[in-house]
Amino acid sequence: MSTPVIAPRKKRLSEGLTVTQKVFIRSRNGGATKIIREHYLRSDIPCLSKSCSQCQSIVVPDAKNELPNFVLSEDPQKLASLGKHYVVVDTNIVLLAIDLLENPDCFFDVIVPQIVLDEVRNKSYPVYTRLRTLCRDSDDKKRFIVFHNEFNEKTFVDRLPNETINDRNDRAIRKTCEWYADHLKSYGINIVLVTNDRLNREAAKKETKEENYTTRSLFKYADMLPNADEIKELIPNLDNFSDSSDILIDEKSDATFPDYYSTSRVMGGLRSGGLYQGNIQISEYNFLEGTVSLPRFSKPVLVVGQKNLNRAFNSDQVVVELLPESEWKAPSSLTLDSEHFDINDNPDAQGDDGDFTGEGTTAVVSDKQRRLLAKEAILAQKSKKIQPTAKVVSITRRSWRQYVGQITPSSVDEKINGIQNVFVILMDKCLPKIRIRTRRAQELLGKRIVISIDSWPANHKYPLGHFVRDLGDVESTEAETEALLLEHDVEYRPFSKKVLECLPSEGHDWKAPVQLDNADELAKDPLLAKRRDLRDKLICSIDPPGCVDIDDALHAKKLPNGNYEVGVHIADVTHFVKTGTALDGEGASRGTSVYLVDKRIDMLPMLLGTDLCSLKPYVDRFAFSVIWELDQDANIVNVDFMKSVIKSREAFSYEQAQLRIDDPNQTDELTLGMRALLQLSIKLKQKRLDSGALNLASPEVKVHMDSETADPGEVEIKKLLATNSLVEEFMLLANISVARKIFDAFPQTAMLRRHAAPPSTNFETLNEMLQKRKNMHISLESSKALADSLDRCVDPKDEYFNTLVRIMSTRCMMAAQYFYSGAYSYADFKHYGLAVDIYTHFTSPIRRYCDVVAHRQLAGAIGYEPLSLEHRDKHKMDMICKNINRKHRNAQFAGRASIEYYVGQVMRNNESIETGYVIKVFNNGVVVLVPKFGVEGLIRVENLTDDVEGAVFDEVEFKLTFKPKGAAKTRDVYVFQKVDVQVKSVLDPVTSKRKAELLLV
Repeated sequence: MSTPVIAPRKKRLSEGLTVTQKVFIRSRNGGATKIIREHYLRSDIPCLSKSCSQCQSIVVPDAKNELPNFVLSEDPQKLASLGKHYVVVDTNIVLLAIDLLENPDCFFDVIVPQIVLDEVRNKSYPVYTRLRTLCRDSDDKKRFIVFHNEFNEKTFVDRLPNETINDRNDRAIRKTCEWYADHLKSYGINIVLVTNDRLNREAAKKETKEENYTTRSLFKYADMLPNADEIKELIPNLDNFSDSSDILIDEKSDATFPDYYSTSRVMGGLRSGGLYQGNIQISEYNFLEGTVSLPRFSKPVLVVGQKNLNRAFNSDQVVVELLPESEWKAPSSLTLDSEHFDINDNPDAQGDDGDFTGEGTTAVVSDKQRRLLAKEAILAQKSKKIQPTAKVVSITRRSWRQYVGQITPSSVDEKINGIQNVFVILMDKCLPKIRIRTRRAQELLGKRIVISIDSWPANHKYPLGHFVRDLGDVESTEAETEALLLEHDVEYRPFSKKVLECLPSEGHDWKAPVQLDNADELAKDPLLAKRRDLRDKLICSIDPPGCVDIDDALHAKKLPNGNYEVGVHIADVTHFVKTGTALDGEGASRGTSVYLVDKRIDMLPMLLGTDLCSLKPYVDRFAFSVIWELDQDANIVNVDFMKSVIKSREAFSYEQAQLRIDDPNQTDELTLGMRALLQLSIKLKQKRLDSGALNLASPEVKVHMDSETADPGEVEIKKLLATNSLVEEFMLLANISVARKIFDAFPQTAMLRRHAAPPSTNFETLNEMLQKRKNMHISLESSKALADSLDRCVDPKDEYFNTLVRIMSTRCMMAAQYFYSGAYSYADFKHYGLAVDIYTHFTSPIRRYCDVVAHRQLAGAIGYEPLSLEHRDKHKMDMICKNINRKHRNAQFAGRASIEYYVGQVMRNNESIETGYVIKVFNNGVVVLVPKFGVEGLIRVENLTDDVEGAVFDEVEFKLTFKPKGAAKTRDVYVFQKVDVQVKSVLDPVTSKRKAELLLV
């Protein structure tokens, strides 16, 4: 317990004020500790308005000896009743209307008080980063500044007795407005506080008798703008958000969802073990079924039905409560997507008169019963198909972001020209439709649009959102590409001016020094003396065709003792990307480059990625080299790490390199080195496989684009050559060697990558399928046992069957993740798929930020240059790892979505009969994979038979029996079955998404 004994008091120092507060903290043994807090205030914090001459005379340089930029315009926007003005926003406006603040057509000069920035950071980090970006990237059109009101002696306010934190912060914002209004009065610039807090607006009127600044709600402020109709479209859709009569009022209805538990009840339940917290994952096949992985349970807990899901979105962090045992059930054998569910719902209705799907009435359960229930649940997961079910009782963190979708035509009333409620179907089929209000409903039909979600009240069947912007026509390449980038949170906007300013001033004319000991060059870069000159080595690169961002190159030569010198040379990105710069911040934020069918979204500006860092042939380039001495059996005798200068002799594609190696007429030293690399790589791979490394698979295809029209031409399954494996093996060897080195040097913060062993429960269903249909089994005692059992899964009558099992096994594996070494014990560093005890990513710094960090740590480990504090701090490394894990996953999904879109375009005019494989069987359909196109699709039972009710699903045999259309006999379709399917591309009339439609032949 703490008791303030002395009220805060101010004391004048030589360079400002300090606020002192003394607090006594009572300890458990009855003693007390006195804590003194001092808060320093300054008189030289500027207003950052270009019109103000007073502040420009008092500013002092910062720690970098740089003066602050005065950003706010001397001639801000002028409105009829407000005059020339700056806008001050409060926390809720930022949280709810960040899309509007980012809009280029409104909010031109905005002051963000520091207390607002701090509150936003605590409540929503994604919104905080967007706000920081707005303030950082201010330009001639939009000018945002952060005013440090908490450190300005004129705007700091003490917390009053019995005053809540929120009330104190609101008063601090009003004090900031008052100071700005007085400060800029002589320059003819007014201050407008935009807030939807009615009490805050009323308090402002009481406190400012002269009304030296104005307050407006968001809606009233937007209504005063010259483009009011357009801007009001973008205002968040909340029941009580606007005080305008222009907004549609819904008819009230009874609550359709249970209320969330109170914070105290949630905290108590988590402590006592009656409640559990985790992230919910909605099934891709049934949007009314979710799972929550909990540490105590061997399998995820099921959450079934709308009421039990209780407004949870995919990936939300939720708190769940177990349901009584009578309500436990097996995972659903039905497929159900949100796109075709209740398509005739009325968007003007809030609730639903009928019962929701999949819930029963839940009895009241005591805390003691809950604990017993948890024990029963754990036992049930071990022994039964029936799984424990739960209900969501609280959502602790929303995963909401901007979403892409299209307005449902059936929800638009063509007779209404004004504002109306309509439904938006999202591209993510795991999510429910969203209700928005718009005047442009008819205009936006057939368009891909961006929306944001505002709230999901308990008395609304669907979430409420608002329109953000129009991407373009459905199926236009530009709209679909931008849509998939937004859907997967890929940053695709051009690099900012501040980022580009970090690039070498010489641009494309930059050249590596000819002489490393040149005095002039050493004066520019003292570290040049530590570089090794390797330009005499016969180095080459081997990459996919058309690769321009060449990260890696290799060389090999035989030594007099019969061993081999082998070098892997990686682009020295960190020579150009320095810690703490805007360029480094942008790379850390993007996390990875993203590769689509028709374009590449770079992590770093093109000048670096495709020129100065790229290890192009025939030019000198800086590199980070790993050089081994390997014996004839590819065992490491010695390894050395160095920053270097290299000159690649040639840039090969995989196919070109393979042809050169295979050509007996080629006997030059470069080719001999490549052959040595190939032979050594074969031995390295065999050693990995002998140790238990997995050889998994995915249905990867390549889309060929027409070079003139940029239209997709044909699809082919990716072919792997021996040279693919050559490069892969030496990149793996480099990553392992670097991981050991940086872990030895930085045992608490080394940037590493791990792959956890999969729980046996992940393979339960696949093993049941294999046992029942093929009398086979996948062993999980170790990665070696798994690899060997996969090798045994062979069907002599079908050579693709083994690949199919490997594809399905890949989906049962855990995802690999980046981590810092202090987060796990050494035993948990293991990379299960590669069968190595430690691993990192070092070989692709142009396109992965993890590799950039590994480069810096390796430079520190070899004494090339000191490692920055940022990469020695556990908390900061944890934030970096979390971000790059998320960005890496999103980049993979975006790449797959791009291939899926272009495959759909290829199939658009190419209806054909193809070979497919059944990979899932449901009560109401089967899922078929078509290897040629790398696509899989659900064939619904209504497309298989006219007698839907007569179809029989055998859950034990993984079989669906039905009478095909126009046939007299029944047909069995079962998992792993090879089938012929008619493949065609169709545009779904409800979702406006093109997808592969499969029909059994």
